[in-house]
Amino acid sequence: MKIIPQNHPHIKEFSRQAPFYDKYNIIQKKAAKKLMEKIKNKPKKILDIGCGSGEIYKNIEWEIELFIGVDLSSNMCKLHPKNEKIKVICENFENEKLYENLTQFAPFDIVISSSALQWAKNPDKIFKKLASLSERWAISLFCDKTFKTIRELAKIPSSLPSKKDIVKIASKYKKCSFESVEYRLFFKDNLSKFRYIKKSGVSGGEKKLSFKEIKNLIENYPLPYLEFEVIYIIS
Repeated sequence: MKIIPQNHPHIKEFSRQAPFYDKYNIIQKKAAKKLMEKIKNKPKKILDIGCGSGEIYKNIEWEIELFIGVDLSSNMCKLHPKNEKIKVICENFENEKLYENLTQFAPFDIVISSSALQWAKNPDKIFKKLASLSERWAISLFCDKTFKTIRELAKIPSSLPSKKDIVKIASKYKKCSFESVEYRLFFKDNLSKFRYIKKSGVSGGEKKLSFKEIKNLIENYPLPYLEFEVIYIIS
């Protein structure tokens, strides 16, 4: 992946050549790696909310005692690395019983969550639960400037939270530092962009467009890149 020189310190730009990539979670991987680089004290007992196929675990470069990963997707849970120190729980992170189960392992040295909590129906409730499990957080999530130009053209609201709301909620439960980063992922054509959106999982449950609306966006989308906004939260 070629990193293109950037003019703004908070905008990261990447080029994506479709034939060379068979995965659609490029920004998610970048977010997980950056999040792990922010963790300095090598925690031994880790909870990963929205663990997916193991991107956080794959970025751990130190010895651990216990790693618990939680994800709703059984397919993702099957792909997650396994060993005697790893426990993978296939469950919705908004399920009350999950946190009852997790208390037997608490306190954790750190709670980590990358590219997952943007889907929380009640983020305030989730952040409160996570605060009860650990003194420390390392969290990243997508915010509402993701696909901003597409939504403006299509006149549809974002289902993603605003950066302002996330800062307000997280600050209720922990003293945190925040960093917002805008990413630009470049494509060779508009059709490739919309294929990426469909398969990346970032668009979530947003309003479905008609075939005519999608065709109009493909023909008229003015930018050579897709926009993403990620906020990083460290306590």
